[in-house]
Amino acid sequence: MSRPRKPAIFSPDDPNVVVTAVKEEPLIDLLAQADAETQQLPAVASATRAQRRVPWRKILFGAVAGLVSLALGLAVTNLIEDLFARYEALGWLAAGLTGIAVVALIVIVVRELAGLSRLATIDKLRERAAETLVTDDRADGQAILRELLVIESQVPHLARSRTKLEAHFSEIIDGADLIRLAERELMAPLDREARQLVSNAAKRVSIVTAVSPRAAIDIFFVLITALGLVRKLALLYGGRPGTFGLFRLMRHVIAHLTITGGMAAGDSLIQQMIGHGLAARLSARLGEGVLNGLLTARLGIAAIEVTRPLPFSALPRPTLTEVAGGVVKSAEAAERK
Repeated sequence: MSRPRKPAIFSPDDPNVVVTAVKEEPLIDLLAQADAETQQLPAVASATRAQRRVPWRKILFGAVAGLVSLALGLAVTNLIEDLFARYEALGWLAAGLTGIAVVALIVIVVRELAGLSRLATIDKLRERAAETLVTDDRADGQAILRELLVIESQVPHLARSRTKLEAHFSEIIDGADLIRLAERELMAPLDREARQLVSNAAKRVSIVTAVSPRAAIDIFFVLITALGLVRKLALLYGGRPGTFGLFRLMRHVIAHLTITGGMAAGDSLIQQMIGHGLAARLSARLGEGVLNGLLTARLGIAAIEVTRPLPFSALPRPTLTEVAGGVVKSAEAAERK
């Protein structure tokens, strides 16, 4: 092992000092190498994150689903073999029923996937429309308008509005104005129907929970009404949710309620109701029915914003006073009687 050399002092003019030439690399090559290393860093970082985050939950659900499928398949196979062994006609009957069940399952899965895909398309369309209202891009506005016409093509009473919008494709209109025009022509009649659906659901909930003798019946009826209301609103605006799509919509509606301030505890109508002492004057059951109706109306308003393919821009958002005003009036009339 060689010992490290001690520091020494020398002069540049000393003839014993030998200076070797340093190999200089071109600046372009250095920059290219630096760019290559920089581009590799995100890939390495993303690969590291991917290696660290193993989707164990998805792996668990997939493994359990695979085991359940194998168990069901084996049980059905054994059943068919036993029936063939006992009586051949029963074996063929079981095989035919199994084929029918498989075909029905495939159809249901395809419909569920199609419903989820349509809901995702509506969500993306609403996000793109919100961006176009800011960027005012004409090409994006025309593309969104075409997709919106395809989604609403199955609504018969919007035929005249669709014809009017198709006539504006050749005109020079900014992207944001196209979105607002489509909202006025297509969304206005649908918004009126949506407000009526929410109002009717709120009235039904308030009446049923006011006369219901048990709290379990109240909870069950409110849950069924909420699911039915969300499904009707989705169908009204062009969505076709299946079972999984409906639960996905409910999750989005609850998330929207959380973001926008919960179940309307600070809404002006509830403040007016409490301020006037209406809840105190009513009986306990009737006051509970009114509050349940108001909360159902608030959930319906959130569902409108989630299922609507365009954001509110040219038209006003529905308010709790509009859709649930009849609930409070009915309660006041009942209290006078």
